[in-house]
Amino acid sequence: MSTFDVNEFLAGYLAEVEDHLKSARDHIGEVEAALREGRPHPRAVRELFRSLHTIKGLSGMVGADPIVDLAHAMETVFRAAERAAGRLPAQALDLLVQALAGIEQRVAALAHGRPVPSAPAALIAALDALPTVAGEPTESGRLTLEPALAARLGPAERQELELGVARGLRAVRIDFRPSAERAAAGLTITAVQQRVAALGQVVKVVPLSTPKSDAAPAGLVFAILLLTGETPARVAEAAGVDEAEAAAVAEARAPAPAPLPEDEGPALEPVRAGVIRVEVARLDDALEKLSALVVHRYRLEAALAGLAEKGVDLRSILPILKENRRQLRDMRAAIMRARMISVADMLDRVPLIVRGLSRQSGKPLRVEVAAGRAELDKSVADRLFPAVVHLLRNAVDHGIEAPEARARAGKPAEGLLRVECRERANNQLELTVADDGSGVDRARVATQAGRDAPATDAALLELLSMPGLSTLTEATTTSGRGMGMNIVRQVAVEQLGGQLEVQSVPGRGTTFVMRVPLSITIVDAFSFEAGAQRFTAPVASIEEIVELSPEAMTGAPAPAEGLAVRLLERRGEAIPVVALDAAFRLPGASGAARKAMVVRRQGHPFAFGVDRLLGQQEVVVRPLEDPLVRVPGVTGSTDLGDGRPTLVLDLVALSGAVAGAEREAAR
Repeated sequence: MSTFDVNEFLAGYLAEVEDHLKSARDHIGEVEAALREGRPHPRAVRELFRSLHTIKGLSGMVGADPIVDLAHAMETVFRAAERAAGRLPAQALDLLVQALAGIEQRVAALAHGRPVPSAPAALIAALDALPTVAGEPTESGRLTLEPALAARLGPAERQELELGVARGLRAVRIDFRPSAERAAAGLTITAVQQRVAALGQVVKVVPLSTPKSDAAPAGLVFAILLLTGETPARVAEAAGVDEAEAAAVAEARAPAPAPLPEDEGPALEPVRAGVIRVEVARLDDALEKLSALVVHRYRLEAALAGLAEKGVDLRSILPILKENRRQLRDMRAAIMRARMISVADMLDRVPLIVRGLSRQSGKPLRVEVAAGRAELDKSVADRLFPAVVHLLRNAVDHGIEAPEARARAGKPAEGLLRVECRERANNQLELTVADDGSGVDRARVATQAGRDAPATDAALLELLSMPGLSTLTEATTTSGRGMGMNIVRQVAVEQLGGQLEVQSVPGRGTTFVMRVPLSITIVDAFSFEAGAQRFTAPVASIEEIVELSPEAMTGAPAPAEGLAVRLLERRGEAIPVVALDAAFRLPGASGAARKAMVVRRQGHPFAFGVDRLLGQQEVVVRPLEDPLVRVPGVTGSTDLGDGRPTLVLDLVALSGAVAGAEREAAR
């Protein structure tokens, strides 16, 4: 007799539950917005009930009883709200958000192989004790529905139809009668539902029995109730059914929105959700094998170059090598696209996090998230999101004022947090976290750090990122231990090789900007030599490469601890230049570099001199995991085809280390 192994199903369980948790987060936000406006949101309540019911069932299959208990308590609340036409008691939302966060924490524990904590008894008791809200009577008399169909609608669905009609939409019923001929033509109930969903909001699909006939050979008809701004004739055309099979059951009671032009209307073709779930480990394995192919290509190119030097005719092989290079780049792009996730998905937890911070701090907060269509690698997203959470916590505790202080400053009582991101042209993501609070008190920060007050935003960021620095006198549940900004800088700059900036205006707020690469595994990089050593650096981090000539140098300040710094005059700007071999104290370093690689750190340019530029190529970055071999400015190593490790440099971080050495030497 075979035994049941939960671990075999855990990966599928986690993927399925995460989908339902995301749906629940989205719909809780919709319910909260509806409660603020004093109106019900029956559709969101119904979707929440379905998500929690599914989570409960899946968790029971893997034996996660604490998750089952929390999901069951939430499901009960949403079932009562659905019977009350989508209305929730005002005090329910805080409890539901806490319970949803509790489910997420226990799912995370299950994913990491840790013991799953039991469900909080007090929270479940509070959910069970919530009062039932009586639903307002609906105006169902306005809906022309046959009794058999009307009996299949719940109060929430009736309310949803009524609210939609009141908003200026039309309630349309589509009767789809399946048959072998329609199925052969690709017209199934799923296809019809997908088509009409492009024209509006599907409220319910109800299967009804009907006498068998030529029109209904199966003795079955699916009644689809749709809220739309289109006419029944247009809906029938989109669904691919006869015009007689679509009719309005309620007309709009408010001015309907203007119809879209014909060339801008929704597509009539069915949307096919060709999606499968793949474990990240499998994508990592595919990327690892691609990395090996990239390294072998370098070795092949080196071997062919050796043959060419011996006079071997390679004209028939070079086109093949060129095509192989193109195919590898295409394969890399395909695998990287498969690893990409939507930034909007990464940030979908932000509203609930801010809501929790608002409750804990006692400060009313409003959050705006603008993620657009940007995407980034899953591994980058996993590292970046904790940094976003730290910035949000800092904004609430240090930036947003209490309601009384905001009133004295002439601001709304509700503080504003904005999280925005956009994809930059150089394969970087720019993510901004801003607040409309009081701004950073520079004098207070300087006093806490024992330093002079910073005159620039760059200097302010240096102070804020000091380990252990906090302007709070005691730690709270959200911040105050002095590690938040230091962690943000470690993630954005040291781990991801990106940039971190701050702009703070007293009385108006603070904005943090992180610029990080979309991927950190296989990157386009420049390879170069300095002090007889080969190095690589990502193309995205380098602003430009310039020739160094004596006439372009305007001066040479006194060396700091033997590190000569020269100045390069470039387009009216003086750029400090340090020879890379001297920065690493390489044996025999002369400092007489011939080219300079210019980077920009916190808005200021800095250049490193190198001896020779070797070219641009894809490199596979292997991170340095051992803390004993970590060096500022070195992010990992790569193999350029000769079997020897070549260091991958973060020139932006290295410029910070050099600038720090200069400041220490000047003291």
